Amino acid sequence: MMPAETTDIKLYLDKLKGVTDALLVRYLPREDEEPQLLHRAMRYSVMAGGKRLRPILAYAAYEYCGGSLQEETPVVYPAMAALEFVHTYSLIHDDLPCMDDDDLRRGIPTCHKKFGEAVAVLAGDALHDIAFELMASTGLPQAVTELATAIGTEGMLGGQMADIEAEGRKVSREDVINIHRRKTGALIRCSVRVGALLADADEAALQRLSAYGEKIGLAFQIIDDILDVEGDQELMGKKVGSDSRKQKATYPEAVGIETAYADANKLIREAITVFDEYEDNVLKLLAAYIGQRKS
Repeated sequence: MMPAETTDIKLYLDKLKGVTDALLVRYLPREDEEPQLLHRAMRYSVMAGGKRLRPILAYAAYEYCGGSLQEETPVVYPAMAALEFVHTYSLIHDDLPCMDDDDLRRGIPTCHKKFGEAVAVLAGDALHDIAFELMASTGLPQAVTELATAIGTEGMLGGQMADIEAEGRKVSREDVINIHRRKTGALIRCSVRVGALLADADEAALQRLSAYGEKIGLAFQIIDDILDVEGDQELMGKKVGSDSRKQKATYPEAVGIETAYADANKLIREAITVFDEYEDNVLKLLAAYIGQRKS
C-alpha cells in the first residue's frame, strides 16, 4: 500500500471507531439504572476499547452497496452496535475460568476478574440479548437470521466447542481452519453480509462480499495466532504465548510460522481481488489493514 492509502484508512478507521463508540454509549443501559452492577459490568467490557472492526466492516459494506446514510439514524447503525455487543459478549465468556481463564483483556482486568464470574456470565448474556433487540429493530428478518447463524453451532459456538476439543492434541491445518472459520470468521463474514443486506444488495454483490468476508475472517485469526507467538504484549493488551501454554490449536502450531504468514497474506490478496482490479474502495484497504495489523 502507498503511504497515502495507509493514512486514508487510518483516518477512516478512527472516524468510524468514533461513530461506533457513540452508538455503543447510546444503546447501552445507563449505570445508574437497575441492576446497576450488571450495567456497570456491561459498560466496563464494551467501552474498554478495541478496534470495532466488525461494525466498521458492516458500515463499509453498507456504504459500498449504496445504502442510504442520509437519515438521522441510518438502518446500519443499530446493526453495528449489535455486532460489537455480540463480539464483546463472546470475549467475556471466552475469558472465563471454565474457558480460556484469562486475566487481562485490552490491557485491563477481564470482566470476571473485575466483577466476579456470575456477573461476567450475566453481562455477556445481557449483551447477547440487546444485540438481538437491536438487529430486530432494523426491520430485516434476514439480518437477525444471519446473526443467529454466525453465533450458533454452525458458527461461533461450534467453533468454540471444536477449540475446546482440540486442546492438548495434534491438529491438522484443516482442523484449525474449521475452528477459525467458525469461532472468529463467522461473525466477521456476518458483519459484511449484514451491511450488504441492509443496503439491499443484489445477489452478485452479496456473493462477492461473502467471499471477501470469509477470506478476511480466516486471515484475521491466523494473524491473531501469529501475534500470540511474536506479538508485543503492550500493543496486544494481553499476555502473549497463552495459546502455547494452554496447548490450544493454532495455525502456526499446525503449519509453522512461515507458512502461517504466507497463507494469511494469500487470503488477504484473494480478498482484495474479489473486487475489480481498477476499483478503488475502502474494503480493499480494510483487507490490507487486517493483513498488516500488530494488535
